[in-house]
Amino acid sequence: MKIGFITNRLSLTPDEAQRFWPIYRLYSNEVRQAYVLYRGDQNELRLEENLLNIRKKYSVEFLKAIPPPKINDFFRAEKDFNDFVRREQLRRQQRRFGPGN
Repeated sequence: MKIGFITNRLSLTPDEAQRFWPIYRLYSNEVRQAYVLYRGDQNELRLEENLLNIRKKYSVEFLKAIPPPKINDFFRAEKDFNDFVRREQLRRQQRRFGPGN
């Protein structure tokens, strides 16, 4: 679902998508690792710093696949998708455990 959402939001051409997604997988793995480390030490500042450094690093890497305006659009699209997922989880929890349950 996320791949479709981001591909659509960025209007990736087939060539851009072919170059973008392998880089994205590396980026995503590093972000995931940052959260794993955060769970270990609960240092919010360190997490935010790590995430910022990862975004900076991959801003350069993404240039190999997509033009600069799409990089900024990507970070926005990813945030929007993650916000959507959080809202949907909350909505489902409220429906399952809402008033009267």
